Amino acid sequence: MSENPLGLPKLLTGIPGFDSITNGGLPMNRTTLLSGTAGSAKTVFGSQFLASGIEQFDQAGVFVTFEEPPADIRRNMMSFGWDIAAWEAAGKWAFVDVSPQLSDETVIAGEYDLGALLARIENAVNRVGAQRVVMDSLGAVFTQIAQSKIVRNEMLRITTALKKLGVTALLTAERTEEFGGIARYGIEEFVTDNVVVLRNVLEDEKRRRTIEILKFRGTDHQKGEYPFTIHPREGIIVLPLSALELKQQSTDLRITSGNQVLDDMCGGGFFRDSVILVSGATGTGKTLTVTQFISGGALNGERCLLFAFEESREQLFRNARGWGLDFHKLEESGHLRVICTYPEVAGLEDHLVSMKAEIGAFKPNRVAVDSLSALERVGSIKGFREFVIGLTSFIKHHEMAGLFTATTPTLLGGASVTEAHISTITDSILLLRYVEMYGVMRRGMTVLKMRGSMHDKEIREVSIDSTGMHIGSAFRNVSGILAGVPVHASEREIARLNDLFDS
Repeated sequence: MSENPLGLPKLLTGIPGFDSITNGGLPMNRTTLLSGTAGSAKTVFGSQFLASGIEQFDQAGVFVTFEEPPADIRRNMMSFGWDIAAWEAAGKWAFVDVSPQLSDETVIAGEYDLGALLARIENAVNRVGAQRVVMDSLGAVFTQIAQSKIVRNEMLRITTALKKLGVTALLTAERTEEFGGIARYGIEEFVTDNVVVLRNVLEDEKRRRTIEILKFRGTDHQKGEYPFTIHPREGIIVLPLSALELKQQSTDLRITSGNQVLDDMCGGGFFRDSVILVSGATGTGKTLTVTQFISGGALNGERCLLFAFEESREQLFRNARGWGLDFHKLEESGHLRVICTYPEVAGLEDHLVSMKAEIGAFKPNRVAVDSLSALERVGSIKGFREFVIGLTSFIKHHEMAGLFTATTPTLLGGASVTEAHISTITDSILLLRYVEMYGVMRRGMTVLKMRGSMHDKEIREVSIDSTGMHIGSAFRNVSGILAGVPVHASEREIARLNDLFDS
């Protein structure tokens, strides 16, 4: 149980992230309507509400099923590791089975009496000492009632009976569209104390699950929609940006980038708890920058974790060998872990959950992601921004160094979508650009941003060979590199400009 500032006690659900956006869980001894379209995870949410109560708080529960037989629910929920049959045997979980039989085709037009059902629910609650009740779903029973007045009366009767039992109840209801009426009959949301809406919206051929608390009587909650995902072993995980706090510590300690000249350009290296963005067109040296970042950490005894979304494991290891680095040896020593995943295998929320889990398990000092741009393909613009904020905040909260790469849309420059979403929340930005000079393509690098430190402002030439990246002198006779329109100036013009600014 938790207490909110307004004094109304709340029951912690145990569902990851949900208790954050509810500011402490569901109001105790009250009814909550959980509404959503088909496939929005209502049954999973209800089952997890009971399962978490048993596993985390030793609170028994009752599941009233109007649609799926108990046998189907037991089998389906076992995939999450919830052994309902064992809980039933231990007196922690009880079913009230009101699922329809094949011969049930009755439509009730006159008086309707739920007395027998409520008596069964009360008996189950008393038998196991339940503190939580789930009814899934109200629409299945109310479809048998022809008059809306009777539906409202019976809804009031159900909510009143549940309150008298002293349980915290979750009632699921169906809706026909994601942003239409809250529930099928248009009255359910007015009769219950609280309303939570689950959505599974299709946008740009991509599904995105969100949860919204529409109403909490007498208590506060977080406003707006929050993304969530269904983990194959853990169930529903809500990802609330509102829970993120800017309270991480800051340090003056520096770490190497893996390249001494780049360290000098950054004023002595990256800060240990900073997040760095490396932006550039394909082939400019982004992956090499990541490789040297990883190598620099591993050679200093740091643990490094690399998430790769564009190149396979064998490609990365081959490339590293080509630059004189042995990733196999670093892995065997325990200083490196490489995870290669094709972006389309999961949604952004799933990627975020799995990446957090990998970071938590490996406990690295450095994290590299190559590249964020590849992940843009599998989510909406809003979803991608939430992913970036969530990952960046997690890395900064654990006070480790993070390096992300982003691919620019054109060869000679121009900001990418990724840069627009991450540039303001990163501590440092390195730009890699092509420079065309008299029919020859060269590479350039500059430190665009370095929070808390002086840094080199020049655009320096970069060359890549079998030993890695070499950063040379600045381009003195070319302007417009970052804009993607290099302009060559004569020695006379350069001298004139120098005299102009010196005077």
